[in-house]
Amino acid sequence: MKRIASVLALASIAVLGGCASQPSAAPEATASTPAADDLTGQLTIYAAASLKTAFDELATEFEAQHPGVDVVPIVYDGSSTLATQLIEGAPADVFASADEANMQKVVDAGLASGPELFATNTLVIATPKGNPGDVEDLSDLADDSVTVVLCAPEVPCGAASQKLISNAGLTVTPASYEQNVTAVLTKVAAGEADAGLVYVTDVKGRDDVDSIVPEGASDVVNKYPIVALKDAANPDAAAAFAEFLLGTQGQEVLAGLGFGAP
Repeated sequence: MKRIASVLALASIAVLGGCASQPSAAPEATASTPAADDLTGQLTIYAAASLKTAFDELATEFEAQHPGVDVVPIVYDGSSTLATQLIEGAPADVFASADEANMQKVVDAGLASGPELFATNTLVIATPKGNPGDVEDLSDLADDSVTVVLCAPEVPCGAASQKLISNAGLTVTPASYEQNVTAVLTKVAAGEADAGLVYVTDVKGRDDVDSIVPEGASDVVNKYPIVALKDAANPDAAAAFAEFLLGTQGQEVLAGLGFGAP
């Protein structure tokens, strides 16, 4: 009986020792997942006509990064036209102007505060492909035999054009004044004018126009501000888009299209 008891005792010790030597099971790993993007809803943007190529690309990328946000078709026009529409009550979340003067109108109306500069731009002389009017420099625009189209003076590209022309001591009588820079370039490309003043970004990548950098262009620089409007229906997405534009990716897209740094 004593021998049996000893055997049972040793067996118990072995079993207990075996249990103690086994490592405890590792806790089940928990997969980490990125936090869900909480931006949702529609985003309405009013932007200067010269920003169309850039903002179309940036809006697509912004939607890809924020799947819950739908950037509705962006409203593009002359900055003065857009500012007037906003002051008269047009609903928008974001306003991007091609100059500070028209942005200031929106700020003074109490619709926004603290706009931030995100880009700059300068002017070039655009001619139809092949330059049939033989335009060589800014002084040629003062020749009555040259048909010229310009942006209206109240539009940023028009104000810049008037300053450039005035700085050169010239008087230019255009065949027409257009309400945005896109309209000027369209007439030039169609051969309806021998020349027009547009932004350097407007002619970049175009094969239907030629361009000339006029003397003094670097002294007339348009600065582009952006702001999330106070009465934005989607303030979170508006602020996020402005931040995105000012960030590395937004600035890279703008630089690639010829815009200068703010």
